[in-house]
Amino acid sequence: MPVSADLRTETGISECLDRLAAHKHENRPLATYRLQFNQQFTFQQARQLIPYLKALGISHCYASPLLKSREGSQHGYDIIDHNQLNPEIGSEEDFHAFAAELKAAGIGLVLDVVPNHMGVGQGSNPWWQDVLENGRSSPHADFFDVDWEPLREDVQGKVLLPILGNPYGEELEQGRFKTGYEEGAFHVFYYDKRLPLDPQTYPLILESTSDFPQRPARAGGGLDPDLQELEALMRAFAALPRHSADDPEDKKRRRLEVPQWKQRLASLTRRSAPARAVVQRALEAIAGRAGNSRSFDALHRLLEAQAYRVAYWRVSAEEINYRRFFDINDLIGLRMENPEVFAATHRLIRRLLAENCVTGLRVDHPDGLLNPVQYFTRLQMLYAASQCAGPEPLGATAVNGIEREVQQVWADHDWLVDGPPMFVAVEKILEPGEDLPADWPVDGTVGYEFCNLVNGVFIDARNHRTFTTLYQRLTGIRADIDTIIYRSKKLIMDSAMAGEVRVLTHLLQEISSTDRRARDFTRKALADAIGETIACFPVYRTYIDERGTLSERDRLYIHAALARARRRNESTPAAIFDFLGSVLLLTPDSKNTIEGRRRRLCFTLKFQQLTGPVMAKGLEDTACYVYNRFVSVNEVGGSPGHFGVSVDDFHKANMERLRLWPFSMLCTSTHDSKRSEDVRARLNVLSELPKEWAQTVLRWRRINRSRKRTISDGRAVPDGNEEYLLYQTLAGVWPSDHARREDAARRVKEYMIKAVHEAKVNLSWVNQNPEYIAALEEFIARVLAPGSPARPNAFLEQLESFIEPVVFFGAINSLAQTLLKLTAPGIPDFYQGTEFWDYSLVDPDNRRPVQFAARQAKLEQLQRDGSSQPPRELAARLLELWRANPDDAGIKMFVIMRALAFRHANQGLFRRGAYIPLFATGAAAEHVCAFLRELTIGSRRSAAIVVVPRLACTLLQKKKAPPLGDAWGDTEITLPPRSPNEFQNVFTGEALRANANRGLACREVFATFPVALLKSI
Repeated sequence: MPVSADLRTETGISECLDRLAAHKHENRPLATYRLQFNQQFTFQQARQLIPYLKALGISHCYASPLLKSREGSQHGYDIIDHNQLNPEIGSEEDFHAFAAELKAAGIGLVLDVVPNHMGVGQGSNPWWQDVLENGRSSPHADFFDVDWEPLREDVQGKVLLPILGNPYGEELEQGRFKTGYEEGAFHVFYYDKRLPLDPQTYPLILESTSDFPQRPARAGGGLDPDLQELEALMRAFAALPRHSADDPEDKKRRRLEVPQWKQRLASLTRRSAPARAVVQRALEAIAGRAGNSRSFDALHRLLEAQAYRVAYWRVSAEEINYRRFFDINDLIGLRMENPEVFAATHRLIRRLLAENCVTGLRVDHPDGLLNPVQYFTRLQMLYAASQCAGPEPLGATAVNGIEREVQQVWADHDWLVDGPPMFVAVEKILEPGEDLPADWPVDGTVGYEFCNLVNGVFIDARNHRTFTTLYQRLTGIRADIDTIIYRSKKLIMDSAMAGEVRVLTHLLQEISSTDRRARDFTRKALADAIGETIACFPVYRTYIDERGTLSERDRLYIHAALARARRRNESTPAAIFDFLGSVLLLTPDSKNTIEGRRRRLCFTLKFQQLTGPVMAKGLEDTACYVYNRFVSVNEVGGSPGHFGVSVDDFHKANMERLRLWPFSMLCTSTHDSKRSEDVRARLNVLSELPKEWAQTVLRWRRINRSRKRTISDGRAVPDGNEEYLLYQTLAGVWPSDHARREDAARRVKEYMIKAVHEAKVNLSWVNQNPEYIAALEEFIARVLAPGSPARPNAFLEQLESFIEPVVFFGAINSLAQTLLKLTAPGIPDFYQGTEFWDYSLVDPDNRRPVQFAARQAKLEQLQRDGSSQPPRELAARLLELWRANPDDAGIKMFVIMRALAFRHANQGLFRRGAYIPLFATGAAAEHVCAFLRELTIGSRRSAAIVVVPRLACTLLQKKKAPPLGDAWGDTEITLPPRSPNEFQNVFTGEALRANANRGLACREVFATFPVALLKSI
């Protein structure tokens, strides 16, 4: 634990800055390994993996959220308490034992934090329960992004809770609400959802029984003192200030008195049988009787008096009055811009940072925050405070929980000039051509843009027309991808997020009503302009802050969106888009009043918090399932319209990353991936086989036509688009091992059901169609049914024959992209289990338990073999083992292990070394991707050359053989002047020397192994 520094002296400041500078270099990972924690994978199990991760070459464990989440959570993004570890993962002792072993092994811990939202669904979030009980009087009311003054009058001062499976009146009169009492507090259950009741309304419950407030006489005459006390308590509860009270003194009194009266009621009912009996009779009386509508009147009055209004779940799309994580009602937005919220949610994180149990952070969904840069700056300040003052604040603190003196010191020193002191990676999705904002004090993104970049290198862009023509023939879909994304975003705004658009429309109408040039715009016209502009927005969001700071970047994106919206709506008067633009660009109206400026800024801040969720739901969760031309590119951060990346563009992006964000993460698979890296690697082989693929798919369609079923509304299931998605999915995941095919068929079926729902074309999660799903399941079962000698399955036989070379060259692609990830500028990240071949689909498929025992055994075997066999012999044997058995993943683990060992031995080279693209000449030049990493310190120079094959199936003319030796003909890589010319292959130990023309012959580079990492000697 760091020693507290005296921040009042220049000596203390210098010491603190020195410590932070040292930590900055220590805490930047060399390689991360993502672990998904839940009740099936705990701290104790993770401890067992530490020696394995160390031996593999991992510098930092990268953990999914570890704070207390909802019971049974599989992912941890539904946190209910930011100041506790998740007990389902382990105790605090378990965590510290895990952290201690990580430290002992020299491995850091990057923690995934979730500042945007909290889970609220099961009644286990104490802050949210307090808001539901006390409304705006709750001290946590301002923690959540709730609109307490919504458009609907019956929800004014309340929270709309869309939790009901059927309309409210139906659920009420079916007796689905059950009232209860426990330890001085009344509540109501709706199935597993527990809702607190406003203490001021407790008397409504007792009044529902006929013997209260009438008091039965005691045996000796007189009145029962316990029931007298019960009546007095009910009067006290009734006298409480209302949950909607605005007066600070009323709120204060309510907060003081509610616990007192509850405690007295609990004490009374514990000791008094008569009091308990009255409470029980009241609960029974207010419950109502099925078949008697009037018997539910009292319960209805009780529910109507609460600080919330329960509603049918379908109401949420249009009426919900709190910000959600996308369209998930059980994940409510936090107001992290509120310094009190930051303070309340980061106490445990500060302690873990101070104890060096956590050495870096990954920030989930920063685009949901009102002001991301403010949050990142506070995180860095929090880290500084944790290192300079310890786990608890020393002295006076600001509202955000950070010492005032710490903030003053860092305000007076340009401590971010060399980069932030703490490693922070952000889950920011960048659109093509978009850069991470330069003023963000972070190290970069989690790497989605690299994932799509490196994937594109292995796609043959020359064949995009053939794939487009085939897709149009199979599906009839001729719309361009921009139109599909536009329509998908509009669909989201018309359905799941209609309420958010409605709120924005109301705000914009308030602004227009005070502007004489805009007051005649109708509500519908304003709503249409908002929807069209968001649908045309080119990026996830802009970053205008609460002060109205507008960057040139944001100005350009707003102008671009408005221009696109005008083009798509030529019949709409341009004036309405001009007006919307003036608001978004914070142009003052003619009056230029403070209130007018405030309203415009309020609208703009809300607007930019909506564009991101609409983009995510419209592109990632809709268009990526609608436009299935070539699904390898339908990935988070990618676009279904892309088809390949040139080697030149790959190099340019790497050089730009090294210049701007050298510690950005590089991923190829994540827990959010639509398909794992190895599925995409296989699918990319199809881009090299356009004619064969087209002929095969058309043949499969003919074979399987009779397996379709026409449902009652006349549709044949599946439609052409869904059927083509199925064939691509099978090409990407179908196993070579017959023993795993039954499981693969189950997984494919589950994936297809999810994909069809997400596309929202034939059905959706909101509009279910059991008949359609049954027909789809039946089709998949028939298509994948094992054949027999008497009745062979021609489709399955053809599938297995066709994918043999796809599996083979897909593995070559996988080795190549893995090596590029390991050596390009940035921090390579490995999703759990992907050191073996991994053919996972979207969640929940990619969150299945990992068989770590097999991976540990394989690594131990590789270590033994590496110590007893020459490198060339070991590499050749691993290659042959894989050729004999495509499921043998030793070769992939070998590449990772050897490359990571080289990274550790040459940290400066990969942290600070130059990136120099290398180019090839000769017959197979287009099949090479190569670059040089070089670092010169004084007279000492270190260098490494990375060379991988691309489009190997074409290179080998579809012959199932590794791209080795003579396959490369006269192809050679040209080295730059003054670079080293003697090298040793890290994988094989072979020595290489450049020729007189400074060329490295590819037949020598790839003499015995299909990828090359060459170190200078």
